[in-house]
Amino acid sequence: MPFNLLKYGLSSEYPVEVDLPAPKELKSSYDVVIIGGGGHGLATAYYLSRYHGISNIAVLEKSYLGGGNTARNTAVIRSNYLTSDGVKFYAESVRMFEGLSNEFDFNIMYSQRGQLTLAHTDATVRSFRQRAEVNKHHGGRSELIDRQQIRELVPSLNLDPGHIPVLAGLWHLDGATARHDAVAWGYAKQAAKRGVEIHQLTEVQDLVIENGTITAVKTNRGTIRCGCVVQAVAGMSSQLMKKAGIRSPIQTYPLQAMVTQPFKPFLDPLVSSSALHCYVQQTSRGEVVFGGGSDPYPLFNTRSTLDLKESLLAHAIEMFPFLANAKLMRQWAGITDMTPDYSPIMGLSPVKNYYLDAGWGTWGFKATPICGKTMAELVASGGQVPDLIKPFGLDRFSTFQQVNEMGATAASH
Repeated sequence: MPFNLLKYGLSSEYPVEVDLPAPKELKSSYDVVIIGGGGHGLATAYYLSRYHGISNIAVLEKSYLGGGNTARNTAVIRSNYLTSDGVKFYAESVRMFEGLSNEFDFNIMYSQRGQLTLAHTDATVRSFRQRAEVNKHHGGRSELIDRQQIRELVPSLNLDPGHIPVLAGLWHLDGATARHDAVAWGYAKQAAKRGVEIHQLTEVQDLVIENGTITAVKTNRGTIRCGCVVQAVAGMSSQLMKKAGIRSPIQTYPLQAMVTQPFKPFLDPLVSSSALHCYVQQTSRGEVVFGGGSDPYPLFNTRSTLDLKESLLAHAIEMFPFLANAKLMRQWAGITDMTPDYSPIMGLSPVKNYYLDAGWGTWGFKATPICGKTMAELVASGGQVPDLIKPFGLDRFSTFQQVNEMGATAASH
């Protein structure tokens, strides 16, 4: 047996499929240039190449594949939002997530576990009742549950934390998690198979706009001409929009999270409280993940801070007191591009053939499949905006038709 393994390992015909082809030089032009090699950019490239027959695509990533906010989130998937537009959009994304492993032939470790959001006031109970009805109307599975049902669902949860006892909860059965890096690599692998070029360590330095139309992209590896550009750079959205001469309503804030040593399984649902600015989940490896609200000041930085760690963990311990002695293993941060109405910006821009995928704040990962699909439809149609994303256009801020999702996050910002 050891001899056979050695022979297998040293064989020149080593039969292992390579996920991505070797790096190559940039071509002089592409039909589509996608700026950002995270989940959204890779998903857009995949759907364009698989379902629209467009494969002359370059995905440009200034760092490594999926190394931005895709690698810096807590991998929560849900659709229990406030508005009809938001629920319809994210519900479709949840449905697509359910079939991604089969579509990729690549395990994204999708796990439907449900999400429980706690209500500590009568006003929150009323809003949760409305959210549950909106969700059910659009095919989601959400309901308002009482303290006894919460106790049965999460026996280890403290229902009377400090001065704000739990009154009820919004139980969202569709809540789930998936491996964020697996999602990015699944899209990358399948897109590369269809001829899409993925260029890591390729930073966009400027945009060439002629007569109001994007014509080329300048990078640290040279200038490439293009038929159109899709911007999908998460927290750096406002900076890239500035290069395109587009006025942006986005503010960028750090968002931090942390994880403990592994424990035996004790928590299946995802549990969150906007009043405590905290959400808690246990991974398949037994680690306990804590996340909360974004930092209170704008900053383009992915550093972690002690003050956030102290305040977040204090609230987490109110929810699960026995975690007070848990050892923290890692702490990290992403940078979130927040809009005034807490909804994304998708679709056309004032620059012709320059398409926007921005303003995702803290909910970008859960939208990865549907964002890729709809942005691909937008590009392939030459600028015809799909109905599902029409409410999220940049022009809504000048026509005062915002899609207000403030308060729909698991931890209030």
